[in-house]
Amino acid sequence: MAERGAQPDPQLFATEEVPKERVHVLLPMPVGDGYDYVLTAGMTAPPGSFVIVPLGPREMVGVVWPEPTDPDLPERKLKPVSEVIDAPPLSADVMAFVDWVANYTISPRGTVLRLVMRSGQQLSPPKPQTGYIRAEVPDSLRMTSAREKVLDMTSETPLTAAELAREAGVSDGVVRGLAEAGGLQAIEIDPDPPFGAPDPDRKGRALSPLQAEAAEHLTAAVREERYSAWVIDGVTGSGKTEVYLEAIAETLRLRPSTQICILLPEIALTLPFLKRIEERFGAAAAHWHSDVSSAERRRVWRRVAEGQARLVVGARSALFLPYTDLALIVVDEEHEAAYKQHDGVLYQGRDMAVARGALGNFPVLLVSATPSLETLANVEEGRYGLVSLPSRFGPATLPDTDIVDMRAHPPEKGRWLSPKVIEAVNETLGRQEQVLLYLNRRGYAPVTLCRKCGERMTAPHSDTWLVEHRYSNRLVCHHTGYSIPKPDHCPHCGAADSLTPCGPGVERIAEEAKETWPDAKIEILSSDMLMGPGAAKSLLKRMTEGEIDILVATQAAAKGHNFPNLTLVAAVDADLGLAGGDLRAAERTFQTLSQVSGRAGRAAKKGRVLLQSYQPENPVIAALARGDRDGFAEAELEGRAALGFPPYGRLAAVILSGENEQKLNEVARALAGVVPHAEGVEVWGPAPAPLYRLRGTYRLRFLVKTTRRVSIQSVLDEWLSRIKIPASIRKTVDVDPYTFT
Repeated sequence: MAERGAQPDPQLFATEEVPKERVHVLLPMPVGDGYDYVLTAGMTAPPGSFVIVPLGPREMVGVVWPEPTDPDLPERKLKPVSEVIDAPPLSADVMAFVDWVANYTISPRGTVLRLVMRSGQQLSPPKPQTGYIRAEVPDSLRMTSAREKVLDMTSETPLTAAELAREAGVSDGVVRGLAEAGGLQAIEIDPDPPFGAPDPDRKGRALSPLQAEAAEHLTAAVREERYSAWVIDGVTGSGKTEVYLEAIAETLRLRPSTQICILLPEIALTLPFLKRIEERFGAAAAHWHSDVSSAERRRVWRRVAEGQARLVVGARSALFLPYTDLALIVVDEEHEAAYKQHDGVLYQGRDMAVARGALGNFPVLLVSATPSLETLANVEEGRYGLVSLPSRFGPATLPDTDIVDMRAHPPEKGRWLSPKVIEAVNETLGRQEQVLLYLNRRGYAPVTLCRKCGERMTAPHSDTWLVEHRYSNRLVCHHTGYSIPKPDHCPHCGAADSLTPCGPGVERIAEEAKETWPDAKIEILSSDMLMGPGAAKSLLKRMTEGEIDILVATQAAAKGHNFPNLTLVAAVDADLGLAGGDLRAAERTFQTLSQVSGRAGRAAKKGRVLLQSYQPENPVIAALARGDRDGFAEAELEGRAALGFPPYGRLAAVILSGENEQKLNEVARALAGVVPHAEGVEVWGPAPAPLYRLRGTYRLRFLVKTTRRVSIQSVLDEWLSRIKIPASIRKTVDVDPYTFT
């Protein structure tokens, strides 16, 4: 013991400074690969935690990533984490998926993480709202007709003042006044209510023996609780949906926490499908797509992250929601090009779904009447299992398909419908059945030119044509979004009333149909004509209930719709998709025409399909007429194999773009000078993109082709690192390109 008054020994009170815990934080931004930070005393942040960290003069939300920090970086140079956000952390599966997608698509990890995090605003819980239910009405309460309407709208479920006012057809003030007077009881409600628990044992529709057999294969795969990929290959109208709903039910039975993601290619498909899900499982599914409100997106994101949204129906981006126990993915209409993302992170939703299943060790179901050639090749090589539904459900049979040779049966001058089609429409309307006139071209006419000087109207600083939309009297570019009222004079030569439409769009076909059948109820189904999902839902409902006689439609009508009284489908220009030399042109044309043909005769009445064609001998048109999908696919696959194209080879596009044409060409030549020369690798280009000038920028393309044994990502990384591309030139890499514009 030290003597009284003696100085204490400093060694007795010295404390060894404990190093602070370091974490690596990935930020949702396109630069950098994350940064190291330190946790201050009392903080814990396991991998997947959302944190707020300083970055330069600002603060950002990021995620603690499961990778080592840099031990050589002095602690004094590390900034502390500002805050650990009280939100469910990302699962290890989600983080592994982000890493995989970034590596596969050659994208910055932060950009992929942004697909998961969205804006980050959904991490903070919203403020509670005030709802109202009926109270014991005091005798002194003065009643009015408006107040009675409000009370009539109340139920055991509290509604906000705005909701009650809307239901009752009164102002918010009436509701609030009634509450202040004691007629309503105020209750705090969650603005992001959890989704109802689905009941997997709720009885579904009766299955045919073929459906039951297919469902048993899939439910057995679900029970194994490991990765497998299965293709549900069924003709249109065969009841593929009911089969995979059984697999979903089995997945829900596994654990109270299992989640299912169902991908659909089109927003319009989600509306009737959500109703079908609710009928089958007694609870609404969470839906996720671009037309969902920001409030609803916040609700879905939070409930998925908390594990309280078990059924999610959405577009391709639904893959990146923060699932806690994802156990099944269904990719409906898996062949659809809509699953390809064309900006930001360029990914193919179908392929990423399969990767997500492999990483998470759970099954993936790919569903289509016309599977993609990639999927068929994987079945052939044993990577995917197959269940087949070769016939339609119940009494319905596949429609008969005939080719209308437009050389032998041309339309009248200035018209687009052959006499053969007009005759068939007359017969169909005479039986009080419905007709679908299909043309995959929006607007009134695809090209507008001047009769006097030949000027073709294009978007400013672009090589894209302006499409006339007669209903709005505007010229629109479908690539850039540029739009102007249709001019009275040619902007090039000044001639008055000289601009004329060339070629047909759906609006022009609808105009011809109205002139030919003036008593028929005719409507157009096209993304240009329907403003929002509500309009689409209303039109589809009218068509389903028989209130429309002739529907003139783009490919929006080809996907999954069931119109019981539709018996005639006529493709106005069946050859349209075959032009241009695109690698997938034949496949895409066959799939689209097969799908739109499949809308005919889906109930008891026999269906008929007419394909107007100027080249009926084309293998695609001939195969459609024969109903020979397998023969077409086999021939197409043989051709791809001979050339080493997907699915028997790999492709990637490298697009260079810039406003300075000379500088762009210099960079492209430099990059061409260092192309890799290795076995199994070919690089073509640079060549002007088909749309060479777009929004004032010039565009050049390279196309890289490798064998399947070669890692195309490694080839691209090594090649593109040889040249420093200036900031004025934008470089875009598209692994597995689906378009070549």
